Amino acid sequence: MSASLAFPARRRTTGEALAGWMLTAPAALAYALMLLLPTLATIALAFTDYELGADGLAWIGLDNFAELLRDRGFAIALRNTILYVALVAPLSVLGGLALALLIETGTRGRAFFRAVFFLPVVSLPVAMAAAWQYLLHPTIGPLNAALRGIGIEGPAWLSSSDTVLLSLAAIGVWENIGFNLVLFLAGLTAIPRELYAAAEVDGATSGWERFRLVTWPLLGPTTLFVVTITMTRAVRVFDSVAVLTQGGPNKASEVLLYAMYEEGFTYFRLGYSAAITLVFLAIVLALVWLQTKVLEKRVHYA
Repeated sequence: MSASLAFPARRRTTGEALAGWMLTAPAALAYALMLLLPTLATIALAFTDYELGADGLAWIGLDNFAELLRDRGFAIALRNTILYVALVAPLSVLGGLALALLIETGTRGRAFFRAVFFLPVVSLPVAMAAAWQYLLHPTIGPLNAALRGIGIEGPAWLSSSDTVLLSLAAIGVWENIGFNLVLFLAGLTAIPRELYAAAEVDGATSGWERFRLVTWPLLGPTTLFVVTITMTRAVRVFDSVAVLTQGGPNKASEVLLYAMYEEGFTYFRLGYSAAITLVFLAIVLALVWLQTKVLEKRVHYA
């Protein structure tokens, strides 16, 4: 009797497992084909001298990485990427938080301002880059025209080595601040209103005290997520550089992803480009690990 009952139970368990594998198979196959296999291929190519269109390739070990250490162009791209992230990430996070607090405390137009600031996130990067190219044009651009109206001669924003990275960083802040705004608004909405009333009863009467004692600690998980996403998005900058400056002038705006693209699809050195890609991935993983280790200890989970 017990054996006859156990057999249908085992068959039902096997059927459920088979159904689970069938349901997950499309996602697993897509993951393997679109992410896992290309990543493994990139890792393998980084240790070869493969060039696009070549008949074969040779295993050269760490020679590509040794060349990276001697490559002045790579050093410039790495420096520009670090400076770009150092400008874009804090301004995007603090600006998004400030705007979220202003919108949250307002009584009217929340949906309107939320949509306006989120617009750059859903806009086509290439189209927006073309608009910025017009706005920052040294002769016909509205920005320099406004500066000339008050007696200031504006610079060639995208054509000068002194201002090109600052201009791209300003565009990066504009692209990221709306995304951070929406995330911070979601975090602010999740904070119970009763805590503000309790803080006011305990003597926290000013807005700064309520922010310091209630809002900021409870925004910890949201802030950790925003900082991680913003720094990752900033390191991945490519579209604005490719459309507006192509890494110029004199490599003043060349970043890691553009250097990787140029080596792979302009000079056809896919092995060397793959080595840059691995360095880029290592930097991203190191940033995520560092942020998680440092900020996780300060995060308060309600």
